Formats: sequence, structure tokens, C-alpha cells
Amino acid sequence: MRIAPAFENAKRAILLVLGLVMLLLAVIGAFLPVMPTTIFLILAAWFFARSSPRLERRLMEHPSYGPVLRGWRDHGIVPRRAKLFAVTGISCGYVISLFAYQPGLPLAITLAVAMAAIAVWIVSRPEG
Repeated sequence: MRIAPAFENAKRAILLVLGLVMLLLAVIGAFLPVMPTTIFLILAAWFFARSSPRLERRLMEHPSYGPVLRGWRDHGIVPRRAKLFAVTGISCGYVISLFAYQPGLPLAITLAVAMAAIAVWIVSRPEG
């Protein structure tokens, strides 16, 4: 079944806008220590791959971020330094949530299990 060209154009425009939003969040994350950069760049590259090959190419060829993005896209690689920052951020986020929200024991355990599972998944990615 062929998708109507108007729908295809709208879909592409939405993906382009989402890519630009992710890129903006990545730029903000480069300056704010509590906000990640890499995940937003990965998402921006994914959206650009489906909406603007030119913008995807510019991200992939960037001297600083390109190698990390290509490593993730091609081999699922997460550099050791990124793993360290991610696990530290997850741990700090958990501690902050305990103090800020004072969840009951069941919620605190659920959060701990979920965050630990995410941390284990990140640490288990290849390093290159």
C-alpha cells in the first residue's frame, strides 16, 4: 500500500522538527552538568536519518561527536567515560529522588530496581 505524498511530507517534517528539538536539548546538555548530551545527539541522528540525510551526515561527520555517534549506530558501542557518567547520573538521580520525594518503601525499591537494570544494560554495552 502506497502512503499518500502529503502524509509522507508531514511525517518527514515532524521527524525533522523532533531532530532539531533533540539537537537543541543536546546543546543545552553540553552546558548544563545535570543534563545529558549524547542521548539527545543519538536521537537527533535517528530523526535526521529519517528526515534530512544532510543533517544526519553533518552530525556523523562532526569531529567531536561523530565518532561516538557512528560507534553507537554501527556497533552499539558506549565509551567507558560515557558509561561512568551515565551510571553516576543514574545514582545521583536516585539519591535526589529519595530526598526530594521521600517515596514509600515499595516505590523506592521499584525505582532502585528499574534504575539498576538500566545501569546494568548501559555497562553491558561494548566499549569498542
